[in-house]
Amino acid sequence: MDHARFDKSLYLPTSREEMDKLGWDQADIILFSGDAYVDHPSFGAAVIGRVLQAHGYKVAIVPQPNWRDDLRDFKKLGKPRLFFGVSPGAMDSMVNHYTAARRMRHDDAYTPGGRHGARPDYPSIVYSEILKKLYPDVPVIGGGIECSLRRVSHYDYWSDRLRPSILADSKLDMIVYGMGERTIVELADRLAAGEKINDIKDVKQTVFFSSDTPDPNKDIILASFEECQKDKSKQAANFKSVEIESNRMHGSRMWQSTRGRMICINPMLPQMTPEEIDASFDLPYTRYPHPRYKGKEIPAYNMIRHSVNMHRGCFGGCAFCTISAHQGKFIASRSKESILREVKQVTCMDDFKGYISDLGGPSANMFGMKGKDQTKCSKCVRPSCLHPNVCPNLNTDHSALLEIYKAVDKIPAVKKSFVGSGVRYDLAMAHSEDQKVNETNRRYLHELIANHVSGRLKVAPEHTSDRVLDIMRKPSFELFRRFKTIFDKVNREEGLNQQLIPYFISSHPGCQEEDMAELAVITKGLDFHLEQVQDFTPTPMTVATEIYYTGVHPYTGKKIYTPKTEKEKAAQRQFFFWYKPEGREQIIRTLHHLHRQDLIKQLYPGGVAGYNTYRREPMKKYPSSNSGRNKDASSKSNNRRNKR
Repeated sequence: MDHARFDKSLYLPTSREEMDKLGWDQADIILFSGDAYVDHPSFGAAVIGRVLQAHGYKVAIVPQPNWRDDLRDFKKLGKPRLFFGVSPGAMDSMVNHYTAARRMRHDDAYTPGGRHGARPDYPSIVYSEILKKLYPDVPVIGGGIECSLRRVSHYDYWSDRLRPSILADSKLDMIVYGMGERTIVELADRLAAGEKINDIKDVKQTVFFSSDTPDPNKDIILASFEECQKDKSKQAANFKSVEIESNRMHGSRMWQSTRGRMICINPMLPQMTPEEIDASFDLPYTRYPHPRYKGKEIPAYNMIRHSVNMHRGCFGGCAFCTISAHQGKFIASRSKESILREVKQVTCMDDFKGYISDLGGPSANMFGMKGKDQTKCSKCVRPSCLHPNVCPNLNTDHSALLEIYKAVDKIPAVKKSFVGSGVRYDLAMAHSEDQKVNETNRRYLHELIANHVSGRLKVAPEHTSDRVLDIMRKPSFELFRRFKTIFDKVNREEGLNQQLIPYFISSHPGCQEEDMAELAVITKGLDFHLEQVQDFTPTPMTVATEIYYTGVHPYTGKKIYTPKTEKEKAAQRQFFFWYKPEGREQIIRTLHHLHRQDLIKQLYPGGVAGYNTYRREPMKKYPSSNSGRNKDASSKSNNRRNKR
């Protein structure tokens, strides 16, 4: 291993002392981040810092500054030559801080030791206000997931109100939304050339206040923030326009009047080319947390330290997901060579034991995929390439993934490579007119299940009701049944005892108590004891959140019921855990109220005695290979994997 690669001097500086050692009087750009500084391509501040560094700029990072004391963290590096960059971190701060029930979380996965309280609510607002007070003449540019998803008026679940673009609620001069490498370099170059931040108006993926006049023939003029406050249907219409433009290959510029000023939103850039995305991932990351943390564990880093992200973007378009709004609908895939270079870097890490934890991406099996005819894609406004059916123009061939898996497993230091990201089984099972593609995809599923599952394979059917799934933009549950049949068959053939771990959501728009009761019966029949479950949490810039707030579907205008009170949510959530004795009586009362005595008999066929017997001896009636109780695969399965 090249130990020089992990020398402290190769980290971006985080203190005045580190800057002095580099001989810097002043940084060109100083980045403030709500996350700890982990020099890894999965952490946004590190990526932006490394990209700017590669273009010749002196970049420093201030991770998790203290905003409650004398503000010394905001002063210690002084004034940058060009601008301050502000990012709340890899997660929206409010999702990071609060549960779906709006209760405070007690930990933070992006902080050393998992300690809570290292960042404020809405860091983009707090950090920018402090920086503008201290350095009023220095541009402050916001980026990251928080700014990206709050770039227009949006419903904020935690304050339970419509909020304007975060640009209007903060002291930011400009927002860079989406994946920001190309945009931030262009901004840095233009500021370095002497342009003023307020004069830069034509850079894509930027949001800013403008005194210019929109062009009604080319631009989209959204309903004003004030109009949306008065009329929720206008907010719903706004969202539809924003989602469509975000998912277009070549979108239009959008404008929204907010508090008497016009906010301009320039369109997204086309997806990165393999050469461009390789250039970002191939930068000299140390792949470790900064030495300032003195070995304290950072939970989010521990999860991904031996993983490799192969692509960006997602064309699934799920109604509750924000990936396409931030990363785009079109897939940007790395080259095979770049991926293998990173795998080899992982194998050189001090704690590497031979196992790649994830060869994945936002959705594990979209690598290398795009439309067969790109001219059709350039005109397409579908938010999903998979719903309501798989687009006939989509090339669903999984052969590129099979090549990557094979090449990675040939690397001598790799004992095993796993897929830890969620798999879109509907994509792998989609029928193609090309029989070679169908055969390749069958081989992919077999290879995935037989050789790349670390005991448990995560998939996300999300619900069992086709009506709810349609609102979610997910496939019929019948497809999950078919996939489970394939999964079980491969396990039998290969002598494995792996678990299929399905994810489900309760309280999603359109979901009724009766739907959850039927979910309980269906999943019981499939021998699942659910553990990967959650209440729907409204987050900015998703279809589901707009339905939650406005009460109507933004594409159809139809009213849709959404459970909102804690009582309504608890009534749905209880069905996930039908097998727990303490919840049985309440579930039975609920089912009597719903006049679904038939479901009572299916959940508890033996009454009290039968239920207690099942609880005492579950293996006799319900084999638990997929129950989720056993965290590890059997010794037979593990031995088989180790021999491969």
